[in-house]
Formats: sequence, structure tokens, C-alpha cells
Amino acid sequence: MDNIDAWVWWLVGAVGLGIPLVVTAMPEFGMFAVGAVAAAIVAGFGFGIVAQVLTFVVVSVALIAVVRPIAARHNRQRPELATGVDALKGKQAVVLERVDGSGGRVKLAGEIWSARALDTDRVYEVGEQVDVVDIEGATAIVI
Repeated sequence: MDNIDAWVWWLVGAVGLGIPLVVTAMPEFGMFAVGAVAAAIVAGFGFGIVAQVLTFVVVSVALIAVVRPIAARHNRQRPELATGVDALKGKQAVVLERVDGSGGRVKLAGEIWSARALDTDRVYEVGEQVDVVDIEGATAIVI
């Protein structure tokens, strides 16, 4: 085992760090694996253990410091195109049957939906335009 070069050990470490990356889907393990590959390259050029460990730490920390905030910002962004029931929120509908706190019917996006008023004391009569604020199951919640 003493005959194996340091760069091989760093590559083994990189593979070892890649396994939890795949299993847990935590990108930090991938960043550590890249740091280990960078340390293997440094070891391949003949630098000592201090330079190798320093390279591993610097590359890993730099990747975490740069990539994580970008990934977090990307993850927080809402999709630009709303689909499904999310696309119906904020749309206008026309009351087909009287809508109150217990129910009614509206025409929404060319389809007939069951509906109920958000404010249970409020009543919407046939022909009125209402705004959809939420969808609960197959019921449009309107104001």
C-alpha cells in the first residue's frame, strides 16, 4: 500500500465523495470531490502533502462559497410560466349560478367550475365577473 502514489488516493477519495453525492443528491459532496481531484492534480505534479491538502480545502471552500449561493438563488426563482391550476389563479370568471360561501358555478377559462366565495357573507349573482384567488380541488375560490 505504501507504493501507491498520493494522487491515486486523492482520486479514490473523489470517487468516495461522489457516492454520497449520488445517493443523497447533496451538491456539497460533488464540490468536495472536485477539490479532491484538484488535490490529485497537485500531487501528480509532485507537490507535498501540505500543498495537496491546501488545494483540496481552497478549491472545495471556493466552490461552496461561489456555487451554493447561485444554486440557492436559482432554486428560489418561481417558474416564469404558470401551469395547471396555478395558471388559473388571478384569472377572471363569469358567474353562471349564484356563488356564495357554500357554493355556486362559474365559467373559468372556457370551462364550468364549481366555486365558492372567499368571504362567506358575500354573494355573487349570475353574470357578475369575479376574480379567482385560489383553487381547492375542483372548486374555484372567488372574490
